[in-house]
Amino acid sequence: MSSITTSAIDLPSRRSVARTCDDLAIIVLAAVGLVASLTFRDYGLGWDDYTHAEYADLLLRMYGSGFKDTGALSFANLYMYGGGFDMIAALLHKVIPLELFETRRLLGAVVGIVGLTVTWRLGRRVGGPLAGLAALLLLALCPTFYGHMFMNPKDAPFAVAMVILMLGLVRLAEEYPSPSPRTILIVGLGAGLSIGSRILGGLALIYAIVGFVPLLLDEVRAHGGREAIRRFMRVVYVLLPALILGYLVMGLIWPWSIIEPGNPFQAATYFSQFFEKPWKEMFDGALVSVPDMPWSYLPTLFALQLPEVLLGLSIAAVVGTVVALSRADVSGRRKTILLMLTLAAVLPIAVAMVKRPALYNGIRHFIFVIPPMTVLAGTAFAWGMNWLKENHRSWQPAALAAFSFGLLLPLGEMIRLHPYQYTHFNHIAGTVRAADDLYMLDYWGLAFKQASDGLRDELTERQEVPPHGRKWKVAVCGPQRPAQVALGPDFTIGWDSHAADFAMTLGEFYCKGLTAPVMVEIKRDDVVFARVYDIRGRSISSLLAIPAP
Repeated sequence: MSSITTSAIDLPSRRSVARTCDDLAIIVLAAVGLVASLTFRDYGLGWDDYTHAEYADLLLRMYGSGFKDTGALSFANLYMYGGGFDMIAALLHKVIPLELFETRRLLGAVVGIVGLTVTWRLGRRVGGPLAGLAALLLLALCPTFYGHMFMNPKDAPFAVAMVILMLGLVRLAEEYPSPSPRTILIVGLGAGLSIGSRILGGLALIYAIVGFVPLLLDEVRAHGGREAIRRFMRVVYVLLPALILGYLVMGLIWPWSIIEPGNPFQAATYFSQFFEKPWKEMFDGALVSVPDMPWSYLPTLFALQLPEVLLGLSIAAVVGTVVALSRADVSGRRKTILLMLTLAAVLPIAVAMVKRPALYNGIRHFIFVIPPMTVLAGTAFAWGMNWLKENHRSWQPAALAAFSFGLLLPLGEMIRLHPYQYTHFNHIAGTVRAADDLYMLDYWGLAFKQASDGLRDELTERQEVPPHGRKWKVAVCGPQRPAQVALGPDFTIGWDSHAADFAMTLGEFYCKGLTAPVMVEIKRDDVVFARVYDIRGRSISSLLAIPAP
């Protein structure tokens, strides 16, 4: 991985490899955009959607009132997060003819495609055109990232912001000690967006401090200590506009962070400890309290949820980085780039394994490590193809076929699971069919949208109307706000199953399987994601299979 040529593959037509890879990358982005534009309405609401929409209204009200209405600065705990995505969605909703939550889904797709584009450009810069194309394909066909980009208002935008910042840091390493204005702009924008989305964006400072050590050591060897320090201070000076820009962007999308200078540190302290009443989630077939998750939680779920080809190439890339760091013939600049990307991909997971914070909802809080993983993996693939060209050219078609097959596996699962790609488990885990009894799948309750549509269609087909003088009553086991939005104004929802007409339950461990006629059943790969029961005339004591937390 120390160096990669741009002609790792011979093309029969003698067409430029770089041009071919770039054209294919543009086709991939266009295809993702087309699919997203046709399917974004399929994704339901999660637990957080409604609250985030309220947060956006409060933020816009605050800006509109000239900071006189400050309700956003104490709303739930969301004031400790940035609201950039939420505000843009609320503003976009005012100018396009879509419902609010459809607008949020569309914007999520747009932000996700921005992340794909930046990842492609980053991979291309690090490993060449083939590496960029491979990184793009690996990220676009990562069901976890693809599924979350539609409906995760915090973690997906944060992942995109972090890869923008990583692009800026890689450019900075390449151009050191004379970064271009464009690089300064990207660093400042990436820093403001990432920290303004989640305080965890401060990890990028560690990536930079540790990652630049090889480059700075080369500077000392080449120019002497005094000159190296002078060059370093010049870089710090020219980066001051990036610092100012980042602070302004952070303040714009996360106003609470600049009300008091210490607020970002207060947020870091707040999120370092579990801040809610503990509950239990399913992990490896056992119910575990979220503050007590074992150190193996993240590595296990990453190993079982990421596509196999991405896992294999990422591991190879990390090993390649370690080897490159030990070699004297690899430049400090190259070592810095590989080290920063490796830290971005593995350090957050390693810290969580050591610190053992409260962990829940699978790997959704850590999807920001997936883009740098794909860049490393794409670079490893390009390096491997280059090595085969120089040593075993006849093996290149087999390697390309294996890579293509590795991409087809998650693609098939994404099609089969749609629109629940975020629940994906790979073939190592036995897919969602084997994982259903061991881990949580639809923990955000997206299936309620399809279940609600099915219930309305079933009632229409039966020509049934609610009892005189009231609406249909639905008892819900799962997120209630999303169920209410999905069902619409003709239904009332609640927990009480005694007086309800229907029961809507997720297929998760905490919801009972009821002895009642099933009106609607949402399944993928023979796994039940949600059901709607007809419980009229039946006495159902509770929808919960376990005591409420």
